[in-house]
Amino acid sequence: MAETGEFVRDTRYLNERITADGREGWPVEAGRYRLVVARGCPWANRTMIVRRLLGLEPALSMGICGPEHDWRSWTFDLDPDERDPVLGMHWLREAYEIAVPGYDRGVTVPAIVDIPSRGVVSADFRQITLDMEAEWGVYQRDGAPDLYPDGLRDEIEEVSALVYEDVNNGVYRTGFASTQAAYEEAYNQLFARLDWLSDQLATRRYLVGDTITEADIRLWPTLVRFDAVYHGHFKCNRNKITEMPVLWAYARDLFQTPGFGDTIDFVQTKEHYYRVHTDLNPSQIVPAGPDTSGWLTKHGREELGGRPFGDGTPPGPPPVPERVPAERGAH
Repeated sequence: MAETGEFVRDTRYLNERITADGREGWPVEAGRYRLVVARGCPWANRTMIVRRLLGLEPALSMGICGPEHDWRSWTFDLDPDERDPVLGMHWLREAYEIAVPGYDRGVTVPAIVDIPSRGVVSADFRQITLDMEAEWGVYQRDGAPDLYPDGLRDEIEEVSALVYEDVNNGVYRTGFASTQAAYEEAYNQLFARLDWLSDQLATRRYLVGDTITEADIRLWPTLVRFDAVYHGHFKCNRNKITEMPVLWAYARDLFQTPGFGDTIDFVQTKEHYYRVHTDLNPSQIVPAGPDTSGWLTKHGREELGGRPFGDGTPPGPPPVPERVPAERGAH
């Protein structure tokens, strides 16, 4: 937290890379690594979406932490005996401490863990998805879309930088501000950017180009959590996303696209924010709403054209153990 009351995110992630040629010491190998996520976390949600769209499930297994954690670590409390069945650990911190003895920073998801050593290789959410797209090609499914096209990378990064600062991290800067001035600055930047995004998306189906790209995958996890969490819990309350017609239609369009909405557990998302941030919600009461049935209504975005997967095809359904129960998604 800055002296001005502004929330400052710690981005000192473990950031080694897994590459096709192993040039940084970690070669791409099917079955060697485990992607650790939590369904409540928007940063982890990005990696879940990319893994689904590219069809990497057979090559890169996934461990799912429970929605709650304390200062020590995320935990695998959803699994039998509250231990990840592959890594054999309860606390994700164990994997960080194996990688860096005496590790003294935050334990975050997503994290990619080397199964043989049980140590974290990378927790850099930005690089993880880019490497899934560029380095894991040999294990991508037939029909996997190009989510980071060569000719659009500069534009994707330009748009994504604005989205990260004002929206993805902006909701946290709003919610965790400790002075009125810091709160209002973050709040104003957040809604100014959402208005800008509404203008951009009024005449185009996707943020960059005519297909789904990294830019959409980086924005959408914030939008899908907005009304359920950020509007009330983080005081981002000028509008709900359901009250912003363009963004609401865009968010529904992606929710109904295979690989997006099927990663969302609204119950775990609310449990995470409302029970973990006890400074903001001392009672730990989890709201019963909002109604999620609207996510399944028609969005009309097809009229703008665009091809969701470009020359590729939609992914198949999630593996059975990774499916979200119907009552926890949109229903």
